[in-house]
Amino acid sequence: MATRNYQSIGEVLVSVKTEFPDITISKIRFLESEGLIDPDRTPSGYRKFYEKDVDRLKSILKMQRDEYLPLKVIKDRLLEIEAGDGHADGVGGAHEAAAEPDEELAEPPTGLQMSIEEMSAATGVDKDRIRELESFGLVHSHGPDAARYFDGDDYIVLSIVKDLFRYGVEPRHLTMYKHFAEREAGFFETIVMPQLRQRNPDARRAATNSLNDLARSSRKLKQALLRAKLRQHIGA
Repeated sequence: MATRNYQSIGEVLVSVKTEFPDITISKIRFLESEGLIDPDRTPSGYRKFYEKDVDRLKSILKMQRDEYLPLKVIKDRLLEIEAGDGHADGVGGAHEAAAEPDEELAEPPTGLQMSIEEMSAATGVDKDRIRELESFGLVHSHGPDAARYFDGDDYIVLSIVKDLFRYGVEPRHLTMYKHFAEREAGFFETIVMPQLRQRNPDARRAATNSLNDLARSSRKLKQALLRAKLRQHIGA
């Protein structure tokens, strides 16, 4: 009997779980739905993960965990690697220098709708923590009461705050970020409002680009000011 040269989705989960404890079958399926991985299928419809598929999955998980890159940026980086005949498991070096995480705006996964159970499994944030974050307005469930779901924006927020929780930060401490974001968004909207009011598609696209530029510059400024305040502690 021939030796099978591929793994099932369950076997892949077990093989990468040690390195990526937060991985779930739901998350693997989600990455497939977003077009980041594309395993073959058996005639019965079961996924077949070959070595190259597992290597690609590990590269994606590394970029999410170590660099907080949004999925669109990860997909673009993988395309660059493939175009250059590189290997997905060799991400680093020039690629890291070309797209530093703090230079990219995190974009939420498109069309994502997850129940609280699925979101908890995908992000590793406890359901009670998610509910507490929602009570402070940091994430928002949508839809009818019988079928509430969380979306891509919530996925991004939960993926970030999970690391803050490791330092004893509580959801109530994070409300200051919500207030900052609301004030900043209002400020930026007043800047681009003349363009947003126009019906000209070019003007609206320009407004969108302006908002992205403003958000990027704002993040850099906040990072610089925070580093200056913490300089005596971080030795920079």
